[in-house]
Amino acid sequence: MTLTLNPYLSFRGTAREALEHYVRVFGGTLTLMPFGEMPGHASPEEAEWIMHGQIDGIAGGLTLMASDTPTSMDLTVGSDVTTALTGDDEETLRSWWDGLADGGTVTLPLEQAPWGDWYGQVTDRFGARWMVNITGSGQMSD
Repeated sequence: MTLTLNPYLSFRGTAREALEHYVRVFGGTLTLMPFGEMPGHASPEEAEWIMHGQIDGIAGGLTLMASDTPTSMDLTVGSDVTTALTGDDEETLRSWWDGLADGGTVTLPLEQAPWGDWYGQVTDRFGARWMVNITGSGQMSD
């Protein structure tokens, strides 16, 4: 039996750009399905928006999903989901941190936390919130 837990991020017209950025940050394989490829989609203005996007094969078997929310639906970008990236692979997590912080806003710098891990929070340039927790010896390289 296999179980997975993965974030699903919602955007308003920027899901394609966000997912293309995230695949550069995390690696993996990106699959995109625009609304215009779906039968009966009525909005030509939103035809290229992403109905479902998914990055598979991120290190350790992680998956990230996202979509654009049509203008006919309510959306508050960035306030409803924070994605936690946690583990002991310092090099990978630090690389991900750097990629997410590029063009974003660091809300809590990646520093040694009171519990001994390295922890930080960032809102990326698309408004998505992320937290990174690097477990281990407490000896992070610079």
